[in-house]
Amino acid sequence: MNFINDHFMIESEVGVRLYKEVAAQLPIIDYHCHLDAKEIYENKNFDNITQLWLAGDHYKWRAMRANGITERLITGDATAEEKFKAWAETVEASFGNPLYHWTHLELNKYFGCNEMLSSENWQQIMQHCNQQITTDAFKPRRLIERSNVAVICTTDAPLDSLEYHRLLRQDATFKTQVLPTFRPDDLFAENARSFAEFTDKLAQLTGREIHAFDDFAAALALRIDHFHETGCRISDHGPVTIEYQPADAASINALFRQKRCGEALTEYETAQLNSAMFVMLAREYKKRGWAMQIHFGAIRSNNTRMLQTLGINTGFDSIADQNHLAVGLNRLLDAMAQNDGLPKTILYNLNASYNDVVATTIANFQSGEDGVKSPMQFGSGWWFNDTRRGMENQLNSLADQGLLMHFVGMLTDSRSLVSYTRHDYFRRILCNLIGGWVDRGEVPDNDRILSQMVRNICHDNAVNYFKF
Repeated sequence: MNFINDHFMIESEVGVRLYKEVAAQLPIIDYHCHLDAKEIYENKNFDNITQLWLAGDHYKWRAMRANGITERLITGDATAEEKFKAWAETVEASFGNPLYHWTHLELNKYFGCNEMLSSENWQQIMQHCNQQITTDAFKPRRLIERSNVAVICTTDAPLDSLEYHRLLRQDATFKTQVLPTFRPDDLFAENARSFAEFTDKLAQLTGREIHAFDDFAAALALRIDHFHETGCRISDHGPVTIEYQPADAASINALFRQKRCGEALTEYETAQLNSAMFVMLAREYKKRGWAMQIHFGAIRSNNTRMLQTLGINTGFDSIADQNHLAVGLNRLLDAMAQNDGLPKTILYNLNASYNDVVATTIANFQSGEDGVKSPMQFGSGWWFNDTRRGMENQLNSLADQGLLMHFVGMLTDSRSLVSYTRHDYFRRILCNLIGGWVDRGEVPDNDRILSQMVRNICHDNAVNYFKF
């Protein structure tokens, strides 16, 4: 029997039935990823499997470093063959790591290869893959179509022109929606000079003078409108920690003017200004019916020497911890609600020890006024948690404290066009979890309810929630 089969990752017959008859057939709503709209639009072939698989994939890079591979064979000037061989040597050392599963799910789905990649057969597998990779089946758009993806939401800076999103929207030959996501990290730049430079560009792009906080808010609203007109229905934020420090309007305006002039703020003053900006943005999202995503808890680029050599997003990031998370998170959401501006919100927690803190906080702010079930969402296992254990922990915390039936499901959070097998991985884990409940007599084997639950989580809830 092939390693990848209907029973892969699923221990019960109920789980296998739910996976085969329901989950495996559903289209993918990839509401958060880091794909490039330009790359999708230009639709160019990849040169080889190494370019498709290893370029920019810091998950694989971290594993290769742990396997004693030199940087030349990871991000350096080694040949495609040398890098692929180094990756194959790492794969056979990766039992227990989800990369082993992801690798073989991708080989199976996209290349029709059921061999286990190793240091012994890497040349044959590379040749097998490279024979296919220059065909139309491996152009970006065709890979997306083969993955059964209905919607892709990229991640885009507030000043982005969104040119390629508009071009894709006008192309009737490509059916997948490629929509932008408003990611305003520049607003929260700790460096005051960087913030001042961003504000100058914002003023120039919007044709507005920005001297006070209200000017800043009005200019940002124009950019949010620009994103909305291009199909955006989601924002995304990536703070390390969640804090809320209140301040009156006069104080916020003074702090804004200070940072606008490139003058540094104290940590406390930064928290005050950032809190005000977050609450202001949330209200703009609420007005337009958007969902707000908050991915928090990552300490990035911790290895200074490698940061200086390779730059950001190269595999030197970690899980953060935080004092008083529960207080900060509840106060932030409460301030948004008091401002009549708490939008549909998805919270992604990178530190799994806070899962129940997040799940119970979300329950404090649920309501039916947005016309969707569970407008406050505990987001899927993210980054270091998109493992079997991480996904099961998130699913169990959500089920314990909320209603798993209304969960909006999985996303790729990836820069790779073949990462869509992560949705398959998640669906198998979900069906196995539910099947286990049935086997242990914890829930009845009611096919109607179980099938609806799987269908909701894998597809329908996201359609109803985001309303793309």
